[in-house]
Amino acid sequence: MSEAAANANAEVTDATWQLPRTPHSAPRARQLLRTQLTHWRIDGEVAEAAELLLSELITNSLKHASAPPGHEIGLRLATYEGRLRVEVADTDDRRPLPRRAAPGDEGGRGLALVQALAERWGFCPRSQGSGKATWAELALPR
Repeated sequence: MSEAAANANAEVTDATWQLPRTPHSAPRARQLLRTQLTHWRIDGEVAEAAELLLSELITNSLKHASAPPGHEIGLRLATYEGRLRVEVADTDDRRPLPRRAAPGDEGGRGLALVQALAERWGFCPRSQGSGKATWAELALPR
């Protein structure tokens, strides 16, 4: 089990964890997010939207990122400049692209949901090793 590492620096506060690539990591990530947001006193609609964003991002990572056994998924939450950033990193280099799901499809709407909920979202190279980090941001109440 990973421990949160919280840092305060230049008005950026963040918490990071490493989670195994297993189905149990999605509920664990949501629990970590809820605990951290409570600690940061972020609640209401922002907390609910952040949990949904995290669910979509981590599910995509677990479902689509092909990674060698033993590689973990990185989870990062950060607050800065009036925003909350939810970030999931994996070892897959492929660009996350929203797709248009057909009405009968059981999946394929995750990134469309991220686009709709987030103030902005995107991806960048993973800070450690190969892969990418996919992130979404929400405005924090003033």
